[in-house]
Amino acid sequence: MFRGINSVVLDAKGRVKLPARHRRLLPTDKALEVVVTIDTESPCLLLYPIQEWELIEEKLQALPSFNPAARRIQRLLIGHATDLELDTNGRILLPALLRDYAHIDKDIRVIGQGRKLELWSAKEWDEYRARWIVEAIKPGDLPDELQSLAL
Repeated sequence: MFRGINSVVLDAKGRVKLPARHRRLLPTDKALEVVVTIDTESPCLLLYPIQEWELIEEKLQALPSFNPAARRIQRLLIGHATDLELDTNGRILLPALLRDYAHIDKDIRVIGQGRKLELWSAKEWDEYRARWIVEAIKPGDLPDELQSLAL
């Protein structure tokens, strides 16, 4: 499971080196392949190990194509999905189109989210995090599964 937050830097060629602790969690039975796509709710990128993405893509493909909301999600998530391979130094080349979507220019936050990683512009992450911390969460906003969670 991907956990924690790391700061990394985008190099001049558009490459980002994934933190070693996250690279170690990627399956090694074949080339270190990942899929990066956009988040449809926030200006960040979602990075999945290829095996995880294939499960999600299968579910997305099974959605009814005549449902406008389902079609929109298919177009956005599958349409932006990009297969990437880590080089020998653990770097991936982020396409400019995806970097532009997430406002990624140099400083990046890599946020572990269990089965995936989120890649955020450091500036965007800091702004969103500050807003989320001060926003009041109403009891009805939490899913039922979280109502009884104790930390």
